[in-house]
Parts: sequence; C-alpha cells; structure tokens
Amino acid sequence: MPVLERSLTQAGYSIADLSSASPVLVVFLRHGGCIFCREALRDIARSRHSIEQRGTRIVLVHMGESEIIERALRKYKLSLIDRICDPMQELYRAFGLNRGTLLQLFGWKVLWRSMLVGPLHGFHPKTADASQMPGVFLIERSTIIRRFRHRTAADRPDYRMLCDPIAG
Repeated sequence: MPVLERSLTQAGYSIADLSSASPVLVVFLRHGGCIFCREALRDIARSRHSIEQRGTRIVLVHMGESEIIERALRKYKLSLIDRICDPMQELYRAFGLNRGTLLQLFGWKVLWRSMLVGPLHGFHPKTADASQMPGVFLIERSTIIRRFRHRTAADRPDYRMLCDPIAG
C-alpha cells in the first residue's frame, strides 16, 4: 500500500517505516468532538503500557482538527503517541473505512451508548467529517495482520486483544 509510505506521523515517520521495526496498531478516529473517540483515547491510555510491553507501537489517525486532538491527547496523557493528520481521508479510504450509514451513526446502540458515555466525556460539536467510520488495524511489515472495522460508531474494540501474538 503506497499510502503507508506517504503518510507521515508528526515526527516524520511513515507507517511502512514503523511497521518494519515493530508491529503498529493504527487507530483511526472519527472527529475530535466524538464522545466515542474520547472513550477510545481513554481506553488506549489504559491499555497503552500493556500494548507497548508487547512491542507494539500505537499510531493515531485523525482528520485534521489538530488543536482539539492535542487537547484530548494531553487530557489522557497520550501526547507522546505518534499521530497522522489525514484531512483528505486518504488513509481512511485506503484502509476501506467508509462513511457510516444512518443506522451506523444514529442507530439504537449508538444512541443508547451516547447517553451512557456522553456524560463521562462531555458532548462536543463535530469538528470534521462526522459520518466517517473509525477502525483499528495491526500492521507488521506493511501487512495488515488484524483488523477491527466498527459496525457502528459506538463499537468498542479491545485494543490489547488486537495486539496479542498470533497463536500457532
């Protein structure tokens, strides 16, 4: 995937470069105002030590609302995490992450979880393409080893499990 070589983190490294040195957990966020993205950042912060102990590096992909993302990263003590700004959503498309349907974005599960999660993380206005679906990919040597494609905006992946060594 040529996009793995072109898309650079804030430190100037490509996913291709990083994945040649160690597995990389690439986490695609929706938008900075999304309560489920804030929940994801909290979950990543809680799992970070375990993930990094397994030798996996975490890279966040966002759509360009850098100030909002930076504020959230500081809040969850993730300021040193690698991140890629993808305002044209080129990486999202390359990984097959589409815009959500009405049901994926506003279905009963999403509405129910937003009532549970919203008060914990605060309700914020959308700051980018609110219809973009998130996803998580474990990449090693530029090859996708594992993937989690959200069926709804409210899905909650187990980041540690995605980084578990492959049995066999």
